[in-house]
Amino acid sequence: MNFDFKRMLKFEHNVGEKEKKYRTIGGSVALLVSLPIASIPLLLIGVILVATGYSGWCPVYSGMHKNTMEKTS
Repeated sequence: MNFDFKRMLKFEHNVGEKEKKYRTIGGSVALLVSLPIASIPLLLIGVILVATGYSGWCPVYSGMHKNTMEKTS
């Protein structure tokens, strides 16, 4: 498997609507749980999930040439 750093920096939307919803909800739950238990790793995971869910772009997916958006034809 080859990881493409140049493609990773293009910021093309590669997260589908269904996955965006799951990322945003999961990240929000992780953020809410991390605050009372003071877990920095869980806080970072929550922030990353919410950010990628909101923006619709995942840098890891870009580097791996993965796209979960539905094809419109």
